[in-house]
Amino acid sequence: MSRPQKQRRPRNAIDGWLVLDKPYGLTSNDALSRLKRILHPEKVGHAGTLDPRASGCLPIAFGEATKTVPMVMNGRKIYRFEVTWGAETNTDDTEGEVIATSDVRPDAAAIGAVLPEFTGTILQVPPKFSAIKVDGERAYDLARDGEDVELEARPIDVHRLTLVDMPDADRAVFEAECGKGTYVRALARDLGRRLGTCGHVTELRRLLVGPFGEADMVTLEELNEAAEEAEGNVEALMDFLLPVREALEDLPEVPVRSDDAARIRQGMAVLLRGRNAPLSCDLAFASHGGTPVALGFIDKGRFQPSRILHL
Repeated sequence: MSRPQKQRRPRNAIDGWLVLDKPYGLTSNDALSRLKRILHPEKVGHAGTLDPRASGCLPIAFGEATKTVPMVMNGRKIYRFEVTWGAETNTDDTEGEVIATSDVRPDAAAIGAVLPEFTGTILQVPPKFSAIKVDGERAYDLARDGEDVELEARPIDVHRLTLVDMPDADRAVFEAECGKGTYVRALARDLGRRLGTCGHVTELRRLLVGPFGEADMVTLEELNEAAEEAEGNVEALMDFLLPVREALEDLPEVPVRSDDAARIRQGMAVLLRGRNAPLSCDLAFASHGGTPVALGFIDKGRFQPSRILHL
């Protein structure tokens, strides 16, 4: 006798962004799984992995917002992090083994003197325990297997690096505003070496990703509490979501008429009207009545859609 199949719960059509305040100790995928159990979305993904030993801003895209994830991931990021001097680890944080020690403790003046060297476009060697691929394998997998991983220095953009606190002689707290591909753990490691000591990250919190910051963040506890009160009514949780267009604020917007919007939704290019209409642009979005219609590019005054947004 066959066992009756468990009926699958229907998925909810949700479009928008939820900015999660990811707690310390939880992986980004675990956080995503918890949101799935609360909202049961048809489609969901996150914009940029945050390490389990870090907390803070983890933007979650639902539905049509998943098409705008690259815009968010390519945006600037702000981190606040604590460096503990005197020890360097093989992971550049508290998870790894200590591989070097020093009795030197830099003061505020010494730290301030070297910070300009770590701003602008600089070369950075990623941590050996990172997700970068080496001959098709993740660097952290090779490092865990005991292989001596050699990673090449890569250019990164650090727009701002400031010393914000020194709780004691052993610790310093920094804030970094940086571009895609920056490893804060490597900044801590390199700061320690430049200051004639050793250093590793002991606390890390992401404050901003692209257009999303602390004011937008929601905790899992808040969501769970709201879900219990809603008693399965997903519509009651929609106040936690931000519109899809929030991810597009840094892109040029091209307002179009209703007939042109219809053509764009069919994948057709349209000639842009108006004296100030742009002639060319690598990436922009068309909108009608304030609602995004499509992502695309502009060539010779014509908007060519590349991703249609069904909003």
